[in-house]
Amino acid sequence: MKLQPGRRYPLGATFDGAGTNFSLFSELAEKVELCLFDEAGKETRVELPEVTGFTWHGYAPVVGPGQRYGFRVHGPYNPAEGKRCNRYKLLLDPYTRAIEGHPQWNEAIYGYHFNDQDGAPNGVDSAPFMPRSVVINPYFDWSDDRPPRWAWNDTIVYEAHVKGFTKRHPNIPEKLRGTYAGLASPPAIQHFKSLGITAVELLPIHQFVHSQHLTDRGLRNYWGYDTVGFFAPHNEYSAYGQRGDQVREFKWMVKTLHQAGIEVILDVVFNHTCEGNHLGPTLSFKGIDNLAYYRTTQDRRFYMDYTGTGNSLNMRHPQVLQLIMDSLRYWIQEMHVDGFRFDLAATLARELHDVDRLSAFFDLIQQDPVVSQVKLIAEPWDVGEGGYQVGNFPPLWSEWNGKYRDTVRDYGRGKDATMGEFAYRFTGSSDLYAETGRRPYASINFITAHDGFSLRDLVSYNDKHNEANGEENRDGANDNRSWNCGAEGPTKDPEINALRGRQQRNFLTTLLLSQGVPMINGGDEVGRTQGGNNNAYCQDNEISWFDWENMDHALFHFTRNLIDLRRKHLIFHRRRWFQGRPLHGTGVKDIAWFTPHGKEMTEEDWKAGFAKSLGVFLNGDAIISTDTLGERVTDDSFYVIFNAHHEPLPFTLPDSSFAPSWLKLIDTNEKPQRRGDRRRPEQELAAGAKLDVGARSVLVLQRIEPE
Repeated sequence: MKLQPGRRYPLGATFDGAGTNFSLFSELAEKVELCLFDEAGKETRVELPEVTGFTWHGYAPVVGPGQRYGFRVHGPYNPAEGKRCNRYKLLLDPYTRAIEGHPQWNEAIYGYHFNDQDGAPNGVDSAPFMPRSVVINPYFDWSDDRPPRWAWNDTIVYEAHVKGFTKRHPNIPEKLRGTYAGLASPPAIQHFKSLGITAVELLPIHQFVHSQHLTDRGLRNYWGYDTVGFFAPHNEYSAYGQRGDQVREFKWMVKTLHQAGIEVILDVVFNHTCEGNHLGPTLSFKGIDNLAYYRTTQDRRFYMDYTGTGNSLNMRHPQVLQLIMDSLRYWIQEMHVDGFRFDLAATLARELHDVDRLSAFFDLIQQDPVVSQVKLIAEPWDVGEGGYQVGNFPPLWSEWNGKYRDTVRDYGRGKDATMGEFAYRFTGSSDLYAETGRRPYASINFITAHDGFSLRDLVSYNDKHNEANGEENRDGANDNRSWNCGAEGPTKDPEINALRGRQQRNFLTTLLLSQGVPMINGGDEVGRTQGGNNNAYCQDNEISWFDWENMDHALFHFTRNLIDLRRKHLIFHRRRWFQGRPLHGTGVKDIAWFTPHGKEMTEEDWKAGFAKSLGVFLNGDAIISTDTLGERVTDDSFYVIFNAHHEPLPFTLPDSSFAPSWLKLIDTNEKPQRRGDRRRPEQELAAGAKLDVGARSVLVLQRIEPE
């Protein structure tokens, strides 16, 4: 086969209806071979004929969708200098839109010999053990697809795993379980719609690998934080095939979710790849241009590792920045996703060593007319020195608020001296975000996430139980801020189980009524448990998959009603900060904090480290925002009582200047109703009334407007 010169851009394999253009960047390459594979697996090698600005390219008129391919890069191999080219290694295209198969863990896919790591390069052909890049058909009928474009303050995020959510669902057809099509099936859509969430945040769906250290132990990479293809939907989540079918299926899933009014946010991993450290395999980037793609130490044999995974992408190199920006634009423009959550985003800000808030990556995001318009969420930390950066990201960004998680967990389990911190978190964390010009929705509030205990386990275990991971329970976080309510793990004690149920309701009520953007860990609304495993990254099995047959229906309906309450009342998802200083509200019209005696909090009250109970008045008449037409917005007013004390406490309601009377809407001390249960009679409470608030419970009261 003879190739035409083709074009240097776009990179990757681009089918135009008549043929395919191939383009690959490498500064180190002396020659690049395109490797084409037929149906029998026979390889044909042809040299890319042109190089323009370190980009090697060629056009194949007869090549179309479904064609499997890879590259071989001829160039220097000198690990001591950071050069790891090896023509015997078949390499995946960094820009491939689809990948077929997975690496087979044979010594051939490593660039060195196991018995001589610093010796001559490994000359065994890796092709028999390597997955293949696939040329795709980019055409898809999006017809009338429209992004839902939920305003940030109206957004409710649901963190979901494509496989875990669908794998055991009895109403999803068996063929579709564990797939993109399953997530777009009517039973899945019905759950999302009934719950009331506005966005699903999918754990990584970029093509990832199951590393050898896991497969050798009979485990798999469940979470997916080991990317090899930044443009390719993970092929194992496809119900219909891996020769480009996964791309069409993913697009259909997005289109279907959009039709239901649900946005799709991707958890993306641009901080490292699956190739690991200097002893890792040569699958793609390492063999193409190791020094361009990865950050090395002064001894270029080794890699900088800010992620705990062996390597860090080189954010100082323009080609890496282009790769990331091209990937983001591709997923927005071609795959129609609505936003991204950036894993270990502090790594992306490391220009030299320190985290730089105005690094090149964030400058590119800021000025990009496509990427800057979608939802951008940072996980604002990494494992390197100075990596905890909550509150320090640029104005366009929202952040996973780890301080919210820790504070609410501590307050919920009754820890002393957390009340003032809790007030900041409940009102949107203005101490973290207000001074940088951001709004309350800069805070992505969460109490649990994929990484750590599920909500049910948070109230059922004091300690992690990760024995199934095969690391003697050494992995996973030790500081969980959890409380088992009196027994470790499952128990038949009715009082402990009742307390656990109440604690789950307390956490959900706090989360969904806090200012900011709530994120629900998928399954928390149905009582999902991982048996105390707080690091289930390798548990692609019943430990992680949703157990739909044993879902907690009462908890689901309680959560759904909370979301409905939040959605109907802007006071719980304001666009702007509460006004007045100090935050806790002396003389403030839109918010006021109260002691259990019904008196506004003083400085001394906030300093009472033993205090664990308070009330907050949220004034719906004092919202300073306007609607889309510029009209002033008003809402009902509410009084929320938090009692984290281990005993019931008497509370006195505020005087009539705040409300003549109140209607009790929620009491987490009461057993929640299931759908179909007869509605309880409404309870009206007069201003200044005294009421007993149950131990470890939350009450929500709504002001009754005078007729």
